[in-house]
Amino acid sequence: MMGRAKALFQKISRRSWMKYAMRGVGGADNYARLDLAYTVSDPWNLDSPLEQARFVGTGRIVARAFDRPGSLLELGCGEGHQTEHFARLADQVHGIDVSENAIARARSRLPQAHFAVADIASQPWGDQKGRFDLVTACEMLYYVKDIDATLERMSHLGRQCLVTVFSPALRRVGPHLERIPGLTKDWIWHGGTVWLVCWWRND
Repeated sequence: MMGRAKALFQKISRRSWMKYAMRGVGGADNYARLDLAYTVSDPWNLDSPLEQARFVGTGRIVARAFDRPGSLLELGCGEGHQTEHFARLADQVHGIDVSENAIARARSRLPQAHFAVADIASQPWGDQKGRFDLVTACEMLYYVKDIDATLERMSHLGRQCLVTVFSPALRRVGPHLERIPGLTKDWIWHGGTVWLVCWWRND
């Protein structure tokens, strides 16, 4: 009984905090507020069965759609929850996030991976075309101001790219994705929750 009460309290506290921290974040490049969200550990409850199902589903698509990437860059890696799954699928994993708090936890979670506090324009591992075999942006395009510029930058850095989008956000994000030549789509379902997965090749 006490365990359930504690879990409920944590859930309510997290939701209240995120409601405050995420004000003015959508489509705004608001790095300070995103870092504020990570004042608490796992602010998006990524250890939940729902999010774990998304990670597993994304991993299955990566394994099916691409040869094993030698190098993978994950945009918006947060505390490294999904990075753990990507690390099983690629030889070398790099992750960037604009939150110092998140990157500190990601480094503790996966010391063998490469992490940096950066956005896609300032990532520190080389700017040449096709620098990475695969560039991913999972659940993060909602927070950038210029989606087209982010997708163009992904296509410059990655020989291949993959994006996941929570279905309610498709009204804003979908039209930008539809303009990408050679776009392939699939879906991840868990209960009543749906994500669109899109990927494309740049070679």
